[in-house]
Amino acid sequence: MRKKRVLVFGGSGFIGSHVADVLSSSGYNVTIFDIKKSPYISGSQKMIIGDINNKENIDKAIENNDIVYNFAGISDIDECHKEPIKALKMNILGNAYIIESIIKYKIKRYLYASSAYVYSMSGTFYRICKQTSEQIIESYSKDNSFNYTILRFGSLYGSRSGKNNSINKLITSALKKKEIHYYGDGSETREFIHVNDAANLSITALDEKYKNQILMLTGKKSIKYIELLRMIKEMLDDKVKIEIHSKKSDTHYKITPYSFNPKFAKKLTINPHIDLGQGILSLISEIHKSLYPKKYY
Repeated sequence: MRKKRVLVFGGSGFIGSHVADVLSSSGYNVTIFDIKKSPYISGSQKMIIGDINNKENIDKAIENNDIVYNFAGISDIDECHKEPIKALKMNILGNAYIIESIIKYKIKRYLYASSAYVYSMSGTFYRICKQTSEQIIESYSKDNSFNYTILRFGSLYGSRSGKNNSINKLITSALKKKEIHYYGDGSETREFIHVNDAANLSITALDEKYKNQILMLTGKKSIKYIELLRMIKEMLDDKVKIEIHSKKSDTHYKITPYSFNPKFAKKLTINPHIDLGQGILSLISEIHKSLYPKKYY
């Protein structure tokens, strides 16, 4: 029996690379599409270097696949706010090009990486891009009858996270400077989900019962940022100074991303899951090794 072929747009990135790995270990034939080569690519995975704003690149990549994931685009909220035109092109137009190709080649399922920010009034152009892309997917599906699943991710953390990831930034500052600068009042709340859990749920979403559904993928427990900061400090033998500053901007939500919106999603969680403390401790170790590699020779 032929293995199902899966194309992962944005597969060189944080969540995309983890999803590609879980797909490979689950028996799928995986191809990664990204603007840069993935440093995490395994021997069984194929790599395509391309641009999601290039329709020819997209058509060549999508043809002969069964399933398509889309993690491509600009994921940093502040970058979207600073460069709205770039964000609109990458996050909205790129998504539309992918859908057009999906329809053309009769792809069986399209899984799109959205965000909890679609519920919010925060997030500026990042939120606008995700809301618009979801509406585009639903409209295309009504007219062309292709199957999709929208994955609304909460706050992700874990291995391979970039320098703009919130927990990565806090840990890096704590390790390099022995201090953490946090902008807010500390009462801001998140349901952090480890990237490994999120990746496994992204494959669970392929189940037939999640066709044409919107799923919310978050952690199982809420935590205030002040508690998170104290946790990191304690893990580093209390040798970290915590500095709380006034919030720089209102691009991020405080306690909840939710404002009134009639398009609800089914919340999908994983059990057993990676405990936040264990996940952070593992990430501290990974970042420390990257900052001070000579200590590990």
